[in-house]
Amino acid sequence: MKQESNREAQVEHILQLGEKAFRELFPIVPKEWLQLDLTMPQLKVILLLFLSGPTRMSEIATALDVSLATATGVVDRLVERDTVMRESLPEDRRVVLCRLSDKGQKMIGGLWQLARDRTKELLEAVDSSQLTLITEALDALLQAGETELQQGRR
Repeated sequence: MKQESNREAQVEHILQLGEKAFRELFPIVPKEWLQLDLTMPQLKVILLLFLSGPTRMSEIATALDVSLATATGVVDRLVERDTVMRESLPEDRRVVLCRLSDKGQKMIGGLWQLARDRTKELLEAVDSSQLTLITEALDALLQAGETELQQGRR
């Protein structure tokens, strides 16, 4: 029982360190994030498409936990803004895939790059032995995520 309690304390400590690291990465919200003229559902769709690639409307609705009609309305507004494109599959025109347009890709890619650049600055300040530890820790986290995915737990 003591071992389990220690493990829980370790996990909690790691989470606290992660939150502290995130605050260090972004001590202030970058102006590029604040200047986005998007609703929360629109931002969610853009992030979903950025991370998942072309996605069916039904999958977008499921991810947002909204009706297909609501998801369609959100995507309609993003299409009007030229940040998302709809495409029918040539083999089945009933299937509509949404993907980021070049404008949408540039917008979200720029935000992603800001986070990457800030992380790089911090990592460059770390000595080689600590970089090795960070690499091993991230590899272990990714392996745990892959294992969960294979076991259908995500």
